[in-house]
Amino acid sequence: MVAGQVYENWSTYDLDSDLLTPADRWHVTLGLDAGSRIPPAIVPAAECVVRVGKDDVMRGLIDEISHEVSRPRPSLSMTGRDGMAVLVDCSAPIFTAKELTLDQVVAQIVRPLGITRIEIRADDAQRHEKVSIDPGITAWDALQQAAEANGLWAWCEPDGTLVVGGPDYSTDPVDELVMQIDGQGNNLLALTREVSMPGRYSEITVLGQSHGTTRARGKHDIRAAAQDTGIERHRPRIVCEYDIETIDHARSRARKLVADGRLQGLTLTATMQGHRTASGKLWTPGQRVRVRSEPHDIDDIFFLLARKFTGGRGRPTITSLILKEDGVWVLDARKKRQRKKKVGKKKLTPVVLDLK
Repeated sequence: MVAGQVYENWSTYDLDSDLLTPADRWHVTLGLDAGSRIPPAIVPAAECVVRVGKDDVMRGLIDEISHEVSRPRPSLSMTGRDGMAVLVDCSAPIFTAKELTLDQVVAQIVRPLGITRIEIRADDAQRHEKVSIDPGITAWDALQQAAEANGLWAWCEPDGTLVVGGPDYSTDPVDELVMQIDGQGNNLLALTREVSMPGRYSEITVLGQSHGTTRARGKHDIRAAAQDTGIERHRPRIVCEYDIETIDHARSRARKLVADGRLQGLTLTATMQGHRTASGKLWTPGQRVRVRSEPHDIDDIFFLLARKFTGGRGRPTITSLILKEDGVWVLDARKKRQRKKKVGKKKLTPVVLDLK
């Protein structure tokens, strides 16, 4: 939809969405009648909304337009990205400030570029003692640094809201994907399971030091470690961080590095007909999905990291899903709350630094 006008019945369409990609992409093509002209509203940088049915998939701008006039018939193709594209393309506003909260840092980076709908989805975020944006750095790089300093990530919702935070792993799975050998109850066209060892380590140790501030002296010999209980071989790694404030921050960094390895270590690629779950919701990154595959010996819940819609006039309507191990991407955005028990004496419990 551009300038209030809906354009549909495309010959082909590809709609990509990936939580790890800063700006989601769409591409459509259309065969035109001889002598047809492109509507005047269809121009690069025009605001648009991409929908499947009545549901928004993404909001953004048109990037490129190609109008070909040839035999047997002319054609029109368009490509665009969601609202995060301006952060990828443009430099961040230059500023230096002290004692800013995360939402204040994010607002100073993105609001001058036209992004006004912002949501922080995290239970806790540290106050930044000093924030300095150097000339030339892109707004996405500045935003990514601010998010990762708090163990978070940034992405754009289908309605155009910029979210900084992490997923809620307590939500129920939106659907069940089935692959049985006898074909009974199958709703998958294909399912691929890929496992990988590079990037995974049995233990990651983070060593660091902190600089001095007006409130505290600098610290050295900051050390924390995290284990990947899924690795049987001894594969240690040491990472040096030259500006890390506390042992808790070092511990969070070590856990994140272990989680990143696990995220890369297992990938399920599922292909199915249609673009919706059994309940009628569009497939959207961030959902949790149960997968039952008899040939792969899988019966577990997975996290939907990316999806792609393809189809068009006379083409099958296909959805491809990229599924990852549940609970390992952006670990600490939502803290697990435990019920408090009344006890006579306080007991010290050990902290186990693994992801099992």
